[in-house]
Amino acid sequence: MLVSRHARSVLSLTTRMLGTIDAEDVAQETFVSAYKALPRFQFSAKFSTWLYRIAVNKCHDVLRARRPGVISLDSTDGEDVVASIAADDETPYQELEQLELGWALDRGIQALPPLYRESFVLKHVEGLGYEEMSEILGTSRDTLKMRVYKARTLLCRSLAHLEGVRR
Repeated sequence: MLVSRHARSVLSLTTRMLGTIDAEDVAQETFVSAYKALPRFQFSAKFSTWLYRIAVNKCHDVLRARRPGVISLDSTDGEDVVASIAADDETPYQELEQLELGWALDRGIQALPPLYRESFVLKHVEGLGYEEMSEILGTSRDTLKMRVYKARTLLCRSLAHLEGVRR
């Protein structure tokens, strides 16, 4: 029941942090680790916050294992992006344009430094508040706000060549 309830959000987090190649494996490892550590879970905390912390730690492990500067840009499966972005009344050209924008955004997120990427993903992709992010990452609210701001600034710069993107 817990896996079915949280699988989508954990997979979303791992995909945004790592790219699609490692995301499913890391999401699965997250649930295995959570299952093994379940007896130590303190029910005074939110389960989702605890689970996100495990997922973020697993992502950090994978990122540390990668060579510095190597970023996975393997997000080529755009069907889910099209399904979530394109409306029924859009023309094929508009759908393609939205798909390309989604790919550019994914590449931009993947290119962010890991600390900025994790903060950006938790805030703007997962929709968490700074308090919960602070619990998950063990970092102050002010530091997280600065990281999210810098991530947005870097993303705007990397996407500035696209039509309609504000700086």
